[in-house]
Formats: sequence, structure tokens, C-alpha cells
Amino acid sequence: MSTPAVATVQTPAGARRVADSVSLDELTAITRFTARGDSPAAQTQRRATVEAFTRAFTDLSGWQQSSLPTQLAIGVGIRGLVAFLLLATARRASAGYVRACRSEWGFHAAAVHPDFADTFHRTALALGFSDHEAARQWCTLAKIAVTAGSTPNRLDATIFHSVSAELTAAHTDSGGRIPITWSTPLHGLKATAAALGLIVDARPTRLSPSSRDTHWTALAARAPQLVATLRRYLTQIAVSMRPGSVALIDTTLRHLAVYLTDHHPEITGVAHIRRTHIEGFKTFLTSKPGYRGKRAPAKTTTGMRISHLHCFFDRIIEWDYADAPARNPIFAGDMPIRDRPLPRFLSDPDAAALLTAARTLPDLFDRVAVEVLARTGLRKGEFLGLTRDAITVIGDARWLRTPIGKLHTDRYIPLHPRVDELLQQWLCAHPPQPDNSTLMFTDRGRPIPGRRVDYAVYAAAATAGIGHVTPHQLRHTLATQAINRGMSIEAIAALLGHASLSMTMTYARIADRTVADEYFAVTAQVEALYTQPATALPADAEGPNMRRLRGEATRLLGNGHCTRPTVLDCRYETICETCTHFSTNEQHRQVLTNQLDNATQRAEPRRQKVYLELLTRLDGPRT
Repeated sequence: MSTPAVATVQTPAGARRVADSVSLDELTAITRFTARGDSPAAQTQRRATVEAFTRAFTDLSGWQQSSLPTQLAIGVGIRGLVAFLLLATARRASAGYVRACRSEWGFHAAAVHPDFADTFHRTALALGFSDHEAARQWCTLAKIAVTAGSTPNRLDATIFHSVSAELTAAHTDSGGRIPITWSTPLHGLKATAAALGLIVDARPTRLSPSSRDTHWTALAARAPQLVATLRRYLTQIAVSMRPGSVALIDTTLRHLAVYLTDHHPEITGVAHIRRTHIEGFKTFLTSKPGYRGKRAPAKTTTGMRISHLHCFFDRIIEWDYADAPARNPIFAGDMPIRDRPLPRFLSDPDAAALLTAARTLPDLFDRVAVEVLARTGLRKGEFLGLTRDAITVIGDARWLRTPIGKLHTDRYIPLHPRVDELLQQWLCAHPPQPDNSTLMFTDRGRPIPGRRVDYAVYAAAATAGIGHVTPHQLRHTLATQAINRGMSIEAIAALLGHASLSMTMTYARIADRTVADEYFAVTAQVEALYTQPATALPADAEGPNMRRLRGEATRLLGNGHCTRPTVLDCRYETICETCTHFSTNEQHRQVLTNQLDNATQRAEPRRQKVYLELLTRLDGPRT
């Protein structure tokens, strides 16, 4: 049988993918197997292996029809022949056999498809994998191809993922554990396969069953209608909301389902939920332990859960779900009053120590991550989403274009020279990979996960000896440093990508320069009241408000104001002293004397007469 020439085709991922020979017929495959003996004796041994295989099974079809124990009972040499024939003829083997036979699948696949094996190996190395890792991935791909009944280079994404799941199930033990000898090379294989165009992308996927799905399945067994409505809602919001938001709402709805099934088993659907159930659920939420060893969840967490449920009821009522209550059982008063603490930021000495420590970190990514976050104020997701062409020249300046992030917007920020230097170092050390990704930060064909950024900041903080620091604290620190040094609120909002100034005003609470300036302007004068009590304050310490009050003509009375100018006398000023019910004694003589002297100094004869008569009365004979 003649074989077609080897050709190369361009894959969607931009890599060079080799199209090896199409599958062979069994007779041609046997001939090739025999001819691969490197000596006459080896070829004789191979012919003996073929004869033993023929006596046992007649041909490959007979082998396929045999039971798994029979297939595994044959010798190692015959199992090697079977592996070669399966790969060469693109015939299918069961996942159980592939899992248990211990054949050298990678070795035989390289013999059958040498060109594609070479292309695969070079692609894996270009992504950053070692020779050993590339070999394990190739062996895993060969197992998938045999289980699918295909050649390695002709697998499509659907077959690849379905057969991978089938083999994963075969490798999973009774306790649900998957050996890393299977999961690790499969994880790396997905990145290489994506670079070769066999699959669309290499995003990490869970091999073991999701704990979330398992939990929902258990809840559905107890309240099928309730769970069906909750999951229907999750399916709808997943169309328009971010996966992270959907995951949070999923957790909230599972909390509600757990509470209802445990404490109110009579509730079989959402339509049966009443106000009393919500009140009990609120107590259930606050009784759960909080994160990081806290006794109770934070108010923000409780408020978030209640808000999720409020939106859930609003929407299913508006969407006219059959299993919906008549009205929303959650009210605005159910939301706990949230604390609004100031953003946590680093002091200037701690920030300087962190950057100094970051420059000593051994890993280039760690150094880049800490310094870029500290000098740009980027969110962690924005940093990881930077593209290779993010550095832009506008006019005479260099700018950094941030990706569309948390608030669904992008922006340009000025490029600090140090940031420019670090990013150029990274781009030079990590040229474009064959996965054709536009992301700046990738590792082995995949986006670098957010935890790598967390670990980089943790490492720098530990080296600096400043305790626990998070990536977002670097954003708060930059904003605080900027506002303390006079940067306007509008400019800070543009730098940080805030949707409204109300978000940025949080930092104004940290350092209100107007309040600080006015406070310190009078501090020295106020201190004079305590340090030099006998010394009069200077004239300019009076201030405009005090000066205006001193010159005010009106005086406050119990039920109004007196507008009499201070230069005029008042006939009612001594009205009490002239009353027939007024009484005084020797105890008040000094006060009356002082009042008489004051009236004399002010030339008020009427007041002089009144006080003089009172003093005369005190000097008169006692009765």
C-alpha cells in the first residue's frame, strides 16, 4: 500500500501542524511493524510475535471482540504489536484496556507518526515544557487517540474532551481521587494541543466532579422543585453576568436551599417561602463562622447574601416564574448597615521597604508584578489582562493601555520609566509563544493565574518584614500617596479608572488637606491658652467670626433678641430691683456696691438712685 506524502497545514492557533500519513490497513501496518526491527534477529522476533498474535486472535477485529481479561492476558510483546496496530490503523481500544495494559503508547505513536511527534515535541518545548514533560504529554495524546479510534493529529475538540473525560473516569479510584500521573500530563497536553490547533483553548478545567454540582444533586434529591427553580435562575443570569458573580450567587442560593431543607422540609418550592422563613434564614446566616477564623461573617458578606436573594425574588416575580411567591419577602430593612472603613494602605516607609524587597525576588514575574502594581494602581485582573501591545506612544509620551476590566471600561495611564523598563524585560525574556495568545503574561500556553500575583506580593512583604499585604492594598497605597501630595481627585479617578468621583472620594477621607491646613493654622494659637494662660492672645488671633460677634448690637434673650444700641440706657434694666417683691440682704452688699459704681461711671442717674436706696436700706436700723 502506498502512503501519501507528508504535508503541513496552518492551524487556527498559528502553529505549524503536520498532517502525517492517513491510517493504514492492517496488513501494511504489520509489514511496517516487522520492518522496524533493527537487525535480522529482531525482525525474526517480530515475525514470531505477529504469528503468536494471529494464532490467538486471527486479526485486530478478533482482538477487539475479546474480553478485557483476555486482552490483558497476552504477553508484553503481543501487547506492543497491538498498540502499534491500533495507532497505525486508527482502530479503537477501550479506556479500561488503555488504562491497564501499560504499553509504551508514546513510543509506538512516534514510530507511526514521526513528523507529527516531532512537531508536537517542538511546540511543547516552545511553550516552556521540559523534554520529559513533552514526552509524557505525547504519551497521553496517544492514549486519547487510541481510545477515540483516531490518529493523534486528527482529533477535534469535541472528541478530545469527551475521550479525556472517559479516560479520566477510568483512572479515578473508588475514593474519587485521580492520580497525578494522569492529571498532570493531561493538564499540560491541553496547552500544547491548543497551540497546535487541536482544541480551541487551554483554560483549566476541573477533572474531578465539581463539589458545587455534587451539592446541588444532593439538595435536588430532597427538594427537586425548589432546586429546579434556583438552578433555572442561575442558568439565566449566567448569560449576562460575570462567572465570578454567578458563583457568589450560586453559593447564596445553596445556603438558602440548605436552610430550607434542614429546618423547613415542608417547603418544596420557592412559591412557598414566606417572611418567617427569611427571618430564620437571616439568623442562620449570621450564626455561621466567618472567614479567617472569625466567629461570624462580616456585615458585608451578610448584606451581599441578602441582596442576592432580594434580586432573585424580584427577578423571578418579574419574569413570571410559576414557582414564585406573590411578593418579595425581603425588604430594605433586612440589609445590615455596612461599615465603611477607610482603605487599607501602606505607610510611606512600608511602601518603600516593599519595593526594595521586590527588586531582590529571584523570579522575574514576581518582581514585575509587585512593582507594576505599586506604580500604576492597576487591579490584579487588569494587570494579568495586559496585552503584548499594551505599551502605546501618544505624541511624545508613552502610555499603558489597560484592558477592559471590572467596570467594563479601559483607559490609558502614563507609563512610569521603571514600569516601562520592567515590562520590556518581561517581553524580551518571554517572546510570543506558539499558542498565538495576545496576553503579555502567559506561562506554558496558559494565562498566569491570579494566585501567582498574590504569592509575589506575599513574598515581597515577607522579605520586607511588613506583615500581610494584598495586591489591592498597593492600589490603595498609590491613591493615598497621590492625594497626600496634592494630586486632584479628578486625576486620581482617571488614573484608577473609577466610574464616578464618589468612589475616589473615599481617599479624600484619608487626608483632607483643607481641614489639615486650617487645623494647623490655629494650633499654635490654641496651645497658647494652655502653655501661657497669663498672656493675652494677639489681636489677629481673634478671627473674623469672634470679631463680628463682639461687635454685634443684638443680644439674645430667652424669647427673642434685644436690639438696643449699647450706648443707650435701658429703663427696664433695674426693673426687678424696683419691684415691691424684691428683697436683698447684707450678703449682696458687695454686688450692689459694684452695680452702683458701674452706674456712676456710665453716668446713669436713674440706676444710681436705685442702688443707692438699696444700700441705704441695708445701712438703716434693723427691726
